[in-house]
Amino acid sequence: MEPAALRQLVERIRAGEVGPDDAVRQLRRLRYADLGYAKVDHDRAFRQGRPEAVFGPGKTPAQCAGIVGELLAEGGGGPVVLSRANDSQVAAAITAHPAGTVSGGTVVWRPAPARPERVLVLTAGTSDLPVAEECRATLAAFGFAPELIADVGVAGLHRLLAHLDEMEQADAIVVVAGMEGALASVVGGLTSVPVVAVPTSVGYGAALEGVTALLGMLSACSSGITVVGIDNGFGAAFAVARLWPASLESQPAGRSL
Repeated sequence: MEPAALRQLVERIRAGEVGPDDAVRQLRRLRYADLGYAKVDHDRAFRQGRPEAVFGPGKTPAQCAGIVGELLAEGGGGPVVLSRANDSQVAAAITAHPAGTVSGGTVVWRPAPARPERVLVLTAGTSDLPVAEECRATLAAFGFAPELIADVGVAGLHRLLAHLDEMEQADAIVVVAGMEGALASVVGGLTSVPVVAVPTSVGYGAALEGVTALLGMLSACSSGITVVGIDNGFGAAFAVARLWPASLESQPAGRSL
């Protein structure tokens, strides 16, 4: 239950629209709901400002649909995200809950209201797009309208420099890169806004399935770059969302942190 939903419940109790027994039933869901195969965390929005997401790998299609349904049952709640889902999991979740928007292996229900901050997602190569798309879909769930610019890696630096205007106008930039991961350091040296770097498992030779890019980003010459795990587009989007308050009602928007 998100703060707005709790506030709404209190107002309905005050107005006599919800009785004590029904209010207690709803508040019991505040901590978590035990589905037997999963304990769905309805309290996460209070702690982290964003609700729990559903990670597809290792779950059956029915379990994915069931957890999504439990999260959606939270009246007035925030966005619901199913990530890294395979075709069967997506099909089961969409069949049970048709209002979702599918973007690759990411499905979003009930996206948050639009936010004013401008987020740019850059990829070093076309092969990095699946991770970037996961990031973009998750950002959209949180209310952002990210712009994606693909294939601007350092092997052809002029491709990146052609987008300096967009970089200067952004409030945050996500850099998705494999190989040696150098793009994150270059972008960090060209802009003053927060940069979140996502190493990908794209690469050959000594790329080591993303380890080289991860170590390169952690060792970047540009100071203050945030680095998430290998192929973790969802985590990068969440890191960006944490830069600004989740509530548009009580907090100012913009770059002030």
